[in-house]
Amino acid sequence: MLEIYPIKAFSDNYLWLFKQSDSIDACIVDPGDAFPVLAYLKQEKLNLTAILLTHHHPDHVGGVNELLKHYDVPVYGPESSAIPTVTQALHEGDSIVAGNTRFAVLEIPGHTLDHIAYFADAESDQLPTLFCGDTLFAGGCGRIFEGTPVMMYDSLQKLAALNPATQVYCAHEYTLSNLAFAEAVLPEDSALQQRIQLEKEKREYDIPTVPSSISVELETNPFLRAENQAIIDAVRSQSGNQRVTRPDEVFAILRQLKDDF
Repeated sequence: MLEIYPIKAFSDNYLWLFKQSDSIDACIVDPGDAFPVLAYLKQEKLNLTAILLTHHHPDHVGGVNELLKHYDVPVYGPESSAIPTVTQALHEGDSIVAGNTRFAVLEIPGHTLDHIAYFADAESDQLPTLFCGDTLFAGGCGRIFEGTPVMMYDSLQKLAALNPATQVYCAHEYTLSNLAFAEAVLPEDSALQQRIQLEKEKREYDIPTVPSSISVELETNPFLRAENQAIIDAVRSQSGNQRVTRPDEVFAILRQLKDDF
């Protein structure tokens, strides 16, 4: 059975370590800082066997060089001149086996042009699993730094089409701030109100709000619901643009409203 553990880094990053329950061999996703990873490996007496990267931002790749000083392991990631440590460049349709788990590679540009995700389909003892970096967040989505709103919208739709049971492992603890924005868009949404209460209770005890699931995001994340009439109406009202209709246009305005929130 796949076991997944969050290693905290910086102010709000989660570096996801995963392993099979009967193995000491572990893999790490987006190690922006090597030292908490090395400390965890030592504490748990684990052996690092692979590094998986989703995109080139420093808080996701900054620890790779240091880890490679201690472990001679493959580094999987997007084909990008910004990540020279990648030893196996990946593209849409590729698959890898890491930690005895097979992951399909999805290209999800928008946050950056080189962004990819890793998806492991359901097995008998394991829910489907998604490592999505900074594209889909619990209750929100990443900022658009290099791509376009259409790119990001299409990437999110690709993730939204995955098995609803998919466990979504994003890279930051942004959930409460994301849900505060969602509430400002849809203040009367009962499912959203219930989620806010649940996530607040977790944070009061320093429990991560991640992973989420695709089903929860489809129900409460405004960025996955740009075709919803209530969200269209809210976007029209808050932006002053009464003619916006297409979901990708609604998404673009919603992302700009979030940037200014």
